[in-house]
Amino acid sequence: MQIGEIAERSGVSVRMLRYYEAEGLLAPARRGSGYRDYSGRDLEEARRIRQLAEAGLTIEAMRDLLPCVISPEPRFHPCDNLRARLAGELEKLDRKLEDVARSRALIAGYLDSL
Repeated sequence: MQIGEIAERSGVSVRMLRYYEAEGLLAPARRGSGYRDYSGRDLEEARRIRQLAEAGLTIEAMRDLLPCVISPEPRFHPCDNLRARLAGELEKLDRKLEDVARSRALIAGYLDSL
């Protein structure tokens, strides 16, 4: 697959696919012409990266996690430091959720006072 097709099928923009490749998260084969040649496995990796990015994980966290992931479901082989990394990411998400809940309560209070 060329980059436009994998972008469409994965939901990841061409620009982000190139960025993920530059960061070492994706490694598509290259044709003799130099064009990227994405495989079905690359498509699954791009989808997984998109899901992790949408979950708020950083590139560094994805670097730790992706080599350990063995399926699209949340199953993976244990890797060194991975549990601590994921616990830290979960704490960040919990803080964001608390911030959003406080913001929502504030706005709801304004609405209720109208």
